[in-house]
Amino acid sequence: MSKGADTAPAPVVADPARIRNVVLVGHSGAGKTTLVEALARTAGVPAPEADEHALTLLALLHRDTKLNLLDAPGYADFVGELRAGLRAADAALFVVSAVDGLDPATQLLWEECAAVGMPRAVVVTKLDKERADFDEAVAICQRVFGDGVLPLHVPLLSDEGDVAGLYELLAQQVVDYSSGRAVRPAEHEHVDATVDARGALLEGIIAESEDETLMDRYLAGEEIDLALLTEDLEKAVARGAFYPVLAASPTAGVGLVELLDLVVAAFPTPAEHPMPAVWTPVGAPKDPLVCDPAGPLVAEVVKTVSDPYVGRTSLVRVFSGTLLPDTPVHVSGHAATFFGANAGHADHDVDERVGALSVPSGKQQRPVPSAVAGDIVAVSKLSRAETGDTLSSKEDPALVEPWTMPEPMLPVAISARARADEDKLAAALGRLVAEDPTLRLEQTAQTVLWCMGEAHRDAVLGKLSGRYGVSVDTEPVRVSLRETFASTSKGHGRHVKQSGGHGQFAVCDIEVEPLPSGAGLEFVDKVVGGAVPRQFIPSVEKGVRAAMERGLVSGYPVVDIRVTLVDGKAHAVDSSDAAFQIAGSLALKDAATNGSMALLEPVDLVTVTVPDEYVGPVMSDLSGRRGRVLGQSPVDGGRTEISAEVPAQEVTAYAVDLRSLSHGGGTFTREYARHEPMPGQLAAKLLG
Repeated sequence: MSKGADTAPAPVVADPARIRNVVLVGHSGAGKTTLVEALARTAGVPAPEADEHALTLLALLHRDTKLNLLDAPGYADFVGELRAGLRAADAALFVVSAVDGLDPATQLLWEECAAVGMPRAVVVTKLDKERADFDEAVAICQRVFGDGVLPLHVPLLSDEGDVAGLYELLAQQVVDYSSGRAVRPAEHEHVDATVDARGALLEGIIAESEDETLMDRYLAGEEIDLALLTEDLEKAVARGAFYPVLAASPTAGVGLVELLDLVVAAFPTPAEHPMPAVWTPVGAPKDPLVCDPAGPLVAEVVKTVSDPYVGRTSLVRVFSGTLLPDTPVHVSGHAATFFGANAGHADHDVDERVGALSVPSGKQQRPVPSAVAGDIVAVSKLSRAETGDTLSSKEDPALVEPWTMPEPMLPVAISARARADEDKLAAALGRLVAEDPTLRLEQTAQTVLWCMGEAHRDAVLGKLSGRYGVSVDTEPVRVSLRETFASTSKGHGRHVKQSGGHGQFAVCDIEVEPLPSGAGLEFVDKVVGGAVPRQFIPSVEKGVRAAMERGLVSGYPVVDIRVTLVDGKAHAVDSSDAAFQIAGSLALKDAATNGSMALLEPVDLVTVTVPDEYVGPVMSDLSGRRGRVLGQSPVDGGRTEISAEVPAQEVTAYAVDLRSLSHGGGTFTREYARHEPMPGQLAAKLLG
C-alpha cells in the first residue's frame, strides 16, 4: 500500500446528499472481502482488517461523495452482523461468484431486502478464475432474483483468456483495462454480439421509466437519448425497481471504477431511504425522522466491539442531527419492553459522554470532527451503550424501533475450567452479550449460551479464550425434565426425635393422585378429629412443596399431583411447624417409593421452513426425532413451512443438523408447548 494511502485524511462530508451507505452481502467465498480490498486500493485508502465473522466498514471518497461500504459476513451463523449492516445501509450490493453461483441463504436475503424495498445491485466477481462464466452467473441471478436483474456491461477477454475490459451495453463503448484504463468506441463485433443483451437492458429500463410514453416511442423505432436512459436507470435503481448487474475482476482491477460510479450515481442518498420509526423512552410515538444535520440528534448503535485493553467502541449510524465528539448524549435501550425484541441485554436508560469520533482505516482509527445525519462513524468511550441502543440529546431523548433479529437456536452449556475464572467468565459473557444481539445467556442449573450455529459458537468460545483469557469446558445441555406420579399412592411420614430435652414429633399420612398436565399441586385436608392440629396443616403442605421442588427420584421437580392429608399424630409439647414440614416431605417421598413415578419431558412446537425439494428428508428427520408432524403449507419463494411437536432434547443440535440437511436453505423456530410423559425405556435410564 502506498504511503499516501496511510496518511490520507479521513473522508468527511457535511451534506447527506454526498453520502452513500452500501452493505455488501453474499455467501462465504463469493469474493466480498477481496472486492472491498480492491476498492480500497482504487480509492487510495487502507483496507479494513479482514474478519469473516464480523461486519467491517470501508469509508472512502469517490467523485466528492463519501461511500460507507459495509462488508457483511457470508456465514449464516453471523446473521446478527448482517442485519446490523442492513440497518446501517441504504442499499445492498449482492456479490456473486462467477464460478459458484448462488446459495439458498442469499436467495432468502434478496427476498428480505425486497420486502422492505431495499435498492439492490449485483456484482459478479471471480471472472479471472477457472470455470468462471459471467453469462451463466447472470442467468442464475435472473432465475433466482427475477427478470428485473439485467447486466449493464459484459466482460471482455484477452487472447490469453484474462479479463481485459468491459463492454458497456448502454453507451456501446469499450472500457479497455489492458494497459491502464481507457474508453474507446465499440467495434462492430461487440455491437453485433450484444444486440439481444442491449435490447433486454433498454426494455428493462424503459419499463421502469416514469415517462409512460417512452415504451411506445421505443417500440416505434425511435432512438432514445442516452442521457434520458441513464437518468431513468439511476432513478429506477434508487427506488429499488431495477437491479443492475456489473462485472468486476478485483485482482485485475477491472470494473472497480464502474462499480463506484454506479454507487454514487444510482444508489439512494440517506435522505431518500425510509427512516425507522422513533419513540420516546417511555413508548410514546415521536414525529417521523428527517435526515437533517440541523435536526434533533437521533443515532443508533449498530455494532459494539469490546476490548479488555482499548475499551468499548461503537459503530453508529446517525439518522438525524449531527453527532459531535466529547458531547453528552442519552442512551436508550428498551427493545424488550416496548417492541418485544430480544436485544440480548436488560432495558436501560443512561446519560453518557461521547468520546472521539473516527472512521476505521486499516488497523487504525482516523479522527473526524463530526458525523452528520446519514453518516456512519465509530464512537469511543460509550461504556454503557450496547448494540441496538439509541443515542439522542439529553433534552429530547428518543428510542429507535429495533431491527428484527432471528432467535439463536443452538444451546451450548459451558463452565469455567478453573474455579478462579468464574468471576472473569461472568464479566466476559456480559460484554459479549452486549455486543452481539444474537447471543443469549441463560442461567439455570447450567450456564447456557444460545448461539446461531457451530461457527457462531466457536467464535464466541474463541473470544472468551483469546480476548478475555478464560478457558471453558462444554457439557451436554440438560433439558428441564419433571417428575410426576403415574398412579395413586399412599405415603407415611414420621419425624420423631429427642435431643437435649427438646423433642420433635410429627406424623402424617397422605394419599397422592396424578392430575392433568399444568394442574400443579392441589393440597386437600381431610383430617378428622384433630389428629393433626389446624395450625400444622399448612406446615405439612410446605413440606410437600419443598419435596416437590427438590424431586423425589431423579432430582427433577414434581408437578401435577393432588396430595390429600388423611391422618396424623401430634404431641402437645414436642410438635412444631418445622417437624410437620419434615413429616410432610417424608410422606411424599414414601409415596414415591410405594407408587409408580413417571418422567415428563418438555415438548417444543417446531416450525421449519425449507425449499420444497427438502420437504421429504426434513419430515423424515423430524419423525426420527420422535416428532409429530402437525401439517405443512406452501410459502413464497418455492418453500414449505412444516409444523411439528418434538421433544426438546431431540432438537438441541437441530440448528446444525437442519443446515446440513437443507444445504443451508432451511430455517426454524421453536417454542415451548408443554411437558409430556417420556417413553418408558428412556425414562427407565434416568429413574434407574
